[in-house]
Amino acid sequence: MTRLAKDGGTKQWYFYVLMMIAILALTAYVGCSKSSEEGPASAAKLIPPPEPPPAYADKHMPEGWWSDPDIIEQGRQLYIGAENIDVNCAACHGKNGKPVKKGARDFRQKERMQMYSDSQWFWRVSEGVKGTKMPAWKKKLKSEEDRWKIIAYERTFGLDGLGWDVARAEWVPVAELGKPVVETEVVPGAEGVVPASDPIEGDAPASHDASGQSEG
Repeated sequence: MTRLAKDGGTKQWYFYVLMMIAILALTAYVGCSKSSEEGPASAAKLIPPPEPPPAYADKHMPEGWWSDPDIIEQGRQLYIGAENIDVNCAACHGKNGKPVKKGARDFRQKERMQMYSDSQWFWRVSEGVKGTKMPAWKKKLKSEEDRWKIIAYERTFGLDGLGWDVARAEWVPVAELGKPVVETEVVPGAEGVVPASDPIEGDAPASHDASGQSEG
């Protein structure tokens, strides 16, 4: 009887050990999935950043800077701390855009970065991000132009060749910046859409004094 009791106790002890190992393994797996910024778990849970406050809502990249190589190079120099020893974005975000400190935003993540307007980006660089280690840089980068230059460079990691189009409220190829948005209308009984400014085949062009003519 004593031997049976010991065997039963041993089996029960092994059972508890196996259960603990399984629980620890599962916890580690879930923790890694949640903490990884680049894994599919985070990609499926992208949350849009908050809108900038009124003081920043109308601030935008100076015209022509998205594609200006001199501006981008000046931004790179500021980013790596070559121009201002008190400012070194690369110390956290990495010289090549790969973060070297936990929690630093990865500018290479195109899906994530496309969710930020230029105003939102400028606001976060200027005021920092509450609840994170991202500090406010407006005191050490007093010039707004310097902050814009850094952003012009940072966007090359994941949004290279793109610029924020204010009118469209989206990132577009720099060659498309400032171009008018073509209005479209649905043609009844036809597949797809056609530009509103183009006459529909078979219809006579509208006269200049026709009522209801759209502006622009």
